[in-house]
Amino acid sequence: MRPHKRTTRLPRLFGSLLLVAAAGISCFAAAPSSRAARPEVTPLGQVVPVPMRAEPGGPGYEITAKTRIRVGGASAEERRVGEYLARMLRPATGYELPVTSGKGDDGIRLRISADPANKALGPEGYRVVSARGSLTITSRSGAGLFHGVQTVRQHLPAAIEKSGKQRGPWRVAGGTVEDAPRYGYRSTMLDVSRHFFTVDQVKRYIDQAALYKMNKLHLHLSDDQGWRIAVDSWPRLTTYGGSTQVGGGKGGSYTKAQYKEIVAYAASRYMDVVPEIDMPGHTNAALASYAELNCDGVAPPLYTGTEVGFSSLCVKKDVTYDFVDDVIRELAAMTPGEYLHIGGDEAHSTSHEDFVAFMDKVQPVVAKYGKTVMGWHQLTGARPAKGAVAQYWGYDRTGAAEREQVVNAAKNGTKLVLSPADRAYIDHKYTKDTPLGLSWAGYVEVQRSYDWDPGTYLQGAPADAVLGVEAPLWTETLSTPDQLEYMAFPRLPGIAELGWSPAATHDWDTYKVRLAAQAPRWDALGIDFYKSPQVPWPAR
Repeated sequence: MRPHKRTTRLPRLFGSLLLVAAAGISCFAAAPSSRAARPEVTPLGQVVPVPMRAEPGGPGYEITAKTRIRVGGASAEERRVGEYLARMLRPATGYELPVTSGKGDDGIRLRISADPANKALGPEGYRVVSARGSLTITSRSGAGLFHGVQTVRQHLPAAIEKSGKQRGPWRVAGGTVEDAPRYGYRSTMLDVSRHFFTVDQVKRYIDQAALYKMNKLHLHLSDDQGWRIAVDSWPRLTTYGGSTQVGGGKGGSYTKAQYKEIVAYAASRYMDVVPEIDMPGHTNAALASYAELNCDGVAPPLYTGTEVGFSSLCVKKDVTYDFVDDVIRELAAMTPGEYLHIGGDEAHSTSHEDFVAFMDKVQPVVAKYGKTVMGWHQLTGARPAKGAVAQYWGYDRTGAAEREQVVNAAKNGTKLVLSPADRAYIDHKYTKDTPLGLSWAGYVEVQRSYDWDPGTYLQGAPADAVLGVEAPLWTETLSTPDQLEYMAFPRLPGIAELGWSPAATHDWDTYKVRLAAQAPRWDALGIDFYKSPQVPWPAR
């Protein structure tokens, strides 16, 4: 999951592509009389995240009523991605698009192969070849095929996203795309504790993140305001601790079956779920549910406000570690992914000595149940376990000593995921006039969210310590899917591009043009988004 070093021809290519886009030139010729009815073809490579390499050429491929999706008969992954692609394309095209293992050189062909060219692109890389009569996506893995499908999807007219039959044609520009991610960890976090979101609402967010090749969903499952995941050995965590949320709403929680449903759905989009149980702070919902977890044996009332730092598990009680063991054991058993997040931030009511002692006891429990420890970067103030991952959420005003602590931990082997609050926190207000969101780290307009380099952000940290990036979406002020979307879009795609695309391609002036072209797609998908004045949105 370390960054790949590679050369790229994109900066030179991009100038020509942008000129093509600006001139309205299509890779397909269209008669003047039909121009209004024929959507222009997206120039090759004009997608988000921008691909590593795009070489335009040839007439390209058109999906028609005769198109078949061809998969190998022996590959379950090819068929799985093929069926996903067919389900995506059928409503708008109205075509049958059968998925077949029959041999043929025509149609859309999905191929998993261990040939040297695919191996060179890594576990998530892919190649797309769009030509007259066929469109071929190849990879060494199902994940790579899936990411290639997202690239093809963005090259099709935005109307492909609609749920009813639309007028074509359905064309993909001709040429070859070769692509692979810069980082292996590309995540978004959804806070379901401050406000609860249903299984279907989480699935919708998964689909939105998958379009931009995110491969992790960090679920913030517990906090002061609500406990959201069933734990059989501590049932009051959900029946009582999950009964409310910010503002006093009814809250909610996931049964184990519902959590597994989310995990399975994410896996079908080649995303791992990273569950978080925040501790020893941010634990009022647990403390209210079980009096014995409090040092004085008295349960506090449920909490529906938004202050932080006032709660703490009782570090010196043995029952605390029985509780932690049970929770981690049951959660790990339902989570096939590598990571389990134990929080650790804003433990202001826990002394430093107690915080270190707590982390010394809890980290081995995560390892005992086969998972890798993740924690917020305050974990570096304790003794991070070997192989642990610290998630950095500091910002420009974070003190030098705190940054140095994180950098030193990285030098000593702790891996990093970067989500600086004044860049990647997509719950923050865009401007002072934004009706939703927080602003404690400042305002985060679209350009600011995009204009930073994860590889050099923490000066002094080894480049190979950075696993990737995350866009956290906290929900103190967000209670509906529309509100989530308004804050995530258009910033989420930018964080996705920082995690996927080569550093040499990161350029705001070219990115904002590609970003603007996503607006019709979001409209077709019913995604509410912020019309930032920094982005040249198309006329509607």
